[in-house]
Order: sequence, then structure tokens, then C-alpha cells
Amino acid sequence: MKLLTGPTSPFARKVAVVLHEQGMTDSVQMEVVMTTPIDINASVAAANPLGKIPALIRDDGIALYDSRVICRYLDAQGGGTLYPETRLWETLTLEATGDAIMDAGILMIYEVRMRPEAKQWDGWIDAQSSKITAALDALEARWIAHLAGPLDMGQIAVGCALSYLDFRQPDRDWRSGHPQLAAWHAVFDQRDSMQATKPT
Repeated sequence: MKLLTGPTSPFARKVAVVLHEQGMTDSVQMEVVMTTPIDINASVAAANPLGKIPALIRDDGIALYDSRVICRYLDAQGGGTLYPETRLWETLTLEATGDAIMDAGILMIYEVRMRPEAKQWDGWIDAQSSKITAALDALEARWIAHLAGPLDMGQIAVGCALSYLDFRQPDRDWRSGHPQLAAWHAVFDQRDSMQATKPT
């Protein structure tokens, strides 16, 4: 299999973490591509009509896209431990929360890097920042017990999301007001899979 990935994409990192956690890194060839919403890489466009990474091209030639689909597929191939039936809906909701933080963070970056300066809108950036803050508040208030439990896909998504905030928004003091979440991330970020997939 071949994974179309990027050096800084938090969604691609999610997939890479799953590969490490499931011991499948030797099963997938990583092809790093450079692509943006306004300059889509041809290989990415061929694999995903939406022009986004990551995209997983299976050995049968079929491409899977959207990190949630790819992670679910790889987990099934690797033993199916990351989406436990006993807490499936909670895991999926937590994964969606982590993904939403990453989405909002990426949209903030795109607003500054993709738009001409005269067309950038501070109100848009503020709205995305508010979404991130609301998600962090929810994680601190309702999800710490789940995060502290056995490894699942929700934890991986949240871990990648928080690390993406550190990477792209180092001035954001997300730890302030979220001490339990900060303590959890300090431990989770030391996992071998997280250390091996740090963005460059």
C-alpha cells in the first residue's frame, strides 16, 4: 500500500501514528507530497477527488481518503483494537473532536497563507480560535476519564490535535485553564508513535 502524506499535516500524522501503534509501518510506503487547496498535487487529485491528504492507495489500486476512513481501515487490518465496541460511540465522538480542532487550526493557517493580505478576515480567524477553545473546554470538562483509559482512536486524534496546536500556534497558551488535559498530553506525547511522527 502507498500513503500520500505531507510533512506537517496533522491528519496524515494521525494515520502515521496508527501505523506505528499497529506495527504496520513496513506494510505502507510513505510518499510525501506538497499540495495546497489552490495548487493540488496531481497524484493527490488522482487518488482523492477532493484534493486532500492523506490518501491511502491499496494494493488493489483502490484509494481510500479522509483520515477517519483510513484509520478505521488500517485498524481493521491490524487487529481492530482502536475502535472498541464497548465504547465505540464515545471513541468516534472524541476522534471527531480532535479532528475539529485540527480543521479549525488548518483554516486559520490557510486564511493567512493562502489568501492575499487584503482579503484576510480577522473575524474568520477569531471564529476558528473560538471553536478550538470550546473543544479544549469540553475535553477538560468531560473527556479526561476516557483519555486516561486504554488506547483508542479518540486519544490518537486528540493527541495529534494538541501537538498540532503546539506546532502551528506556539503562542497559544492552550494549557492554561486545561491542567488535566495538559498533564494527559505531556504523557501521551512521549509514546513512541508520537515521537516517531513529529512534524518537520
